[in-house]
Amino acid sequence: MILRTFGWSFGVTVVGLLLALLYDGPTGLALVAVLAVLEVSLSFDNAVVNAKVLDRMSAFWQKIFLTVGIAIAVFGMRLVFPLLIVGITAKLGPVEAFDLALNDSHRYHQLMNDAYPMIAAFGGMFLMMLFLDFVFEERADKWLPWLERPLARIGKLDQLSVVVAGGSLALVAWLSASDPGSVMIAGVLGMVTYILVNGLGELFSEASDEDEDEDEDEAKDGAEAGKGGGRSGPSSLALATGKAGFFLFLYLEVLDASFSFDGVIGAFAISTDPIVIALGLGIGAMYIRSLTVFLVRKGTLHEYVYLEHGAHWAIGALSVCMLVSIGHHVPEWITGGLGAGLIIAAFASSVVRNRGEDGDSPDSAAGGGRPLHSSQV
Repeated sequence: MILRTFGWSFGVTVVGLLLALLYDGPTGLALVAVLAVLEVSLSFDNAVVNAKVLDRMSAFWQKIFLTVGIAIAVFGMRLVFPLLIVGITAKLGPVEAFDLALNDSHRYHQLMNDAYPMIAAFGGMFLMMLFLDFVFEERADKWLPWLERPLARIGKLDQLSVVVAGGSLALVAWLSASDPGSVMIAGVLGMVTYILVNGLGELFSEASDEDEDEDEDEAKDGAEAGKGGGRSGPSSLALATGKAGFFLFLYLEVLDASFSFDGVIGAFAISTDPIVIALGLGIGAMYIRSLTVFLVRKGTLHEYVYLEHGAHWAIGALSVCMLVSIGHHVPEWITGGLGAGLIIAAFASSVVRNRGEDGDSPDSAAGGGRPLHSSQV
């Protein structure tokens, strides 16, 4: 199971470290290894949220996410995106931006830092909308009931997440940004992107569910009419296909991009060489993808129900850190530590919850084994 899921990641790690050794010797090897660990630590919560969405996608779209998606994540966001940002900021072509990155790394780093407030505003608003939509929704399972219950209660106010996110953006732009107008535009674009992609995904997912329900009704009618051999209906959890699958894939790619902003910028504290950064973050991105698949195949989110909560609270913490970093530097160990700490706490709470259920179950009292969750049936 481990080798089948993480095999490609292990292979990419070996190739990436060898390339780093050939490119920059032992120093490059060490830097790439550190960057890979940084990327995994900053994006672990991304894997948990990705797994929740990936679980709703058909096998075809899961394969697309793991093939085309990884190419976009590794080459697009970790190599092309920084060059694109520098090119737009300095009004350079792609070739000139790449030449600048290789031959004048300090100037390249400075241009990336100049563009960071807009990058942080876009990514921070996208992630904040994701977090707010989660905590403002009523859920049967509550990890922090003393906090999540009142949030779900006030979340009944329509479009509250837009109001809170927009107010936060305006406050940050007013208090911290050296160019409030650019930060406001970038932040609003982040909110619009989230609303558009998430809304289209839900729209086509609902349409797909309706089509599945109609097909199931037709199959039942055919069976009742004695036509025989009618195809069986879908399971109660219809997987997203077609347009619904495409927009879920698009949503995952934008989500991954929002998470990668912080890692790409933070990587410059370790190295300013774009090749070293791309290799290190690319290896880390592969492990995040493999971890996503592992969580889906093991049914971990079904078994440890608070992991999703912890991941979303980590996303909320990351979005706040990104907004604060518009005016003040936030060390990478704080953002990575907050995310990892919240997820570890959620995992521990899930384990305690499961043990409590085992102790209360009749089978456990009779000496039977632990009751199976839906993912184990």
